Amino acid sequence: MNPKLQRVIFSIALIAWGAVLVYFYASGRISKYLAPDFRPLTLAGGLGLLVVGAFNLLTANQQASCGHDHGPDDTHDHESMDVHPWAAFLILLLPLGIGVAWTKDAFSLGSLTRKGLLESPAETSSLLLGASMPKLTKEIIEKQHPKNAGGYHTFGLMELFFSAGDPEMRDLVKGMPVETEGRLVKDPDGGAKQRRLYRLFITCCAADSRAIPIIVRFKGEVPQVDENAWMKLAGTMDYPDEGEGFVPVLTVDSASEAPPPPEESFMRSNF
Repeated sequence: MNPKLQRVIFSIALIAWGAVLVYFYASGRISKYLAPDFRPLTLAGGLGLLVVGAFNLLTANQQASCGHDHGPDDTHDHESMDVHPWAAFLILLLPLGIGVAWTKDAFSLGSLTRKGLLESPAETSSLLLGASMPKLTKEIIEKQHPKNAGGYHTFGLMELFFSAGDPEMRDLVKGMPVETEGRLVKDPDGGAKQRRLYRLFITCCAADSRAIPIIVRFKGEVPQVDENAWMKLAGTMDYPDEGEGFVPVLTVDSASEAPPPPEESFMRSNF
């Protein structure tokens, strides 16, 4: 291939990658994939790729020394590749374009299952909240989680999940009227009245995300909402031992759809 054309198409590939990174940052879609600490790095990387790609594109006509002498019979060059340039170009851009166009910026139920949606706290590290905490009392918990207008104590869903693995907190929260929110999905292991309410815990990126679920059981009719809809549920907490250790179960008194929070996923330190 003509060296100039080869430089041009690879410059375009760099610019395309940089543009996608900047687009994800500017559009806010990056929040579905990366924790806040890592997003400025994505913007910096995207801008860097745009600058390098534009520089290479503008200088594609220029000849540069390879840094060493060539003998009279030395015909080697530094532009040739083991892969045809057009094939390399498609390998760089085709998966990128398909991914950007087709992704729903969300996990399927199958992906969530692989990320722990159906696991109980007994199968997960239960020391996250209880390892270094002072002795709890019901008064402390009620003070930290005052009642709302409906008479329910507002809890983060992650607190309710990990409380099942802490005997002290489990005994104090059991029977307490609580309100929490998360995404509602079907529970393949439950009956017609049972669902899973979950949020995602992300350390750095979507690849390491983990579903943090609790079981919810409806007394009356189950709300007819889209799968993965954001819901605010109020009811009574219990921790039955159903063969997998103590599991957090919310028996629902009331349910309503809720707007997604500014950050849809639990990031580190957001309990």
